[in-house]
Amino acid sequence: MPADPTTLSLESGRWSRAADSTAAATVPWYVYSVLFASTSVILGVIWDISWHQTIGRDTFWTPAHLAIYVGGVVAGLTCGWLALQTTFSGAQADRERAVRFWGFYAPFGAWVCVWGTFAMLTSAPFDDWWHNTYGLDVKILSPPHVILAAGIGAIQVGAMLMVVAWQNRTVGRSLLLQRLFLYSAGLMLLNIATLSTEYIERWGMHRSLFYQVSSFVFPFVLVGAARASKARWPATSVALVYTAITMVMLWLLPLFHGRPLLGPIYVPLDRFLPPDPPLLLVVPGLAIDFLLQRFGRLSNLRVAALMAPAFVASFVAVQWPFADFLMTPWARLVFATDRMAYMVPPVVQERWYRLEPADDMVIGLSIALVLAFLSCWRGLSWGAWMARVQR
Repeated sequence: MPADPTTLSLESGRWSRAADSTAAATVPWYVYSVLFASTSVILGVIWDISWHQTIGRDTFWTPAHLAIYVGGVVAGLTCGWLALQTTFSGAQADRERAVRFWGFYAPFGAWVCVWGTFAMLTSAPFDDWWHNTYGLDVKILSPPHVILAAGIGAIQVGAMLMVVAWQNRTVGRSLLLQRLFLYSAGLMLLNIATLSTEYIERWGMHRSLFYQVSSFVFPFVLVGAARASKARWPATSVALVYTAITMVMLWLLPLFHGRPLLGPIYVPLDRFLPPDPPLLLVVPGLAIDFLLQRFGRLSNLRVAALMAPAFVASFVAVQWPFADFLMTPWARLVFATDRMAYMVPPVVQERWYRLEPADDMVIGLSIALVLAFLSCWRGLSWGAWMARVQR
């Protein structure tokens, strides 16, 4: 009696048509490995920013730097091994669902991760030279950090592609794969929020630039993940992953001792500085999910035309009053908003709890609306492409 073509096992990393429970139970180890790498690099980045704000310029071999580069090395070694295994000892089915590059076979997401590892390792000596030559970074996006950010982003995108490919090849709905994909997208959202820190700080939450940057960078990930996912509330879940990890780091880092080692020291510290509170992206995430459930079958342009004003309106509605709350003593208890970096001069300390005055929000939010439309439109296209990824 022939085997049922809709069933199969995922033993030895080989793909076959699996039932829901079987697929969920046998997700290959290398998928978890790249997700670990994606997690390690972004947590290391948040820790490294806190390290610079608490201690200052230190040796390259800090634990935060090690967390970043361990993640990059793990991703590179995992995907390199996968390419060698698929090329030289994999079954024909393995190679058929892989992408050929320079004579080697591996999943498309694995090749993206390998490129990210090379970019990260290239940035390491460049970053060390940069600090030794120019001292402490004034901006997050210095030239070596841009290369590093590109590598980290590639590893996170590669992890998303490896998970979504397994999701798309699995018959039915695998709850585990859905959650792994949403987790990988949440890490990417966290990375984008971290890279945008200088433009979305809490003092500017009543100014149009804050909403313009947010409307351009965040809908792309939320909408793309929502379009590609098989989950019920994907954009909301991605925003919750970003929120949860940010809050864990916000509460965790101040538990560890740290003091400045580089002058001038304007603020004496004895604990690591926490990151800024998470943005309230859960509310726009809910709006995106609702619209995609109701109008997802329309063209991308029409769906984007609905999502853009929903994102801007819902985000302004919750983030504007939340900005006022962040300046109150209550916020200091929950979000440690009274903590400041050791190099903050007295003139800035005096206005630490004052929001910058609002500018022309009519023009500013109109620009934000256009940027949100472009971000949603491209996110829908990207998500639709990911929903078809099989290799």
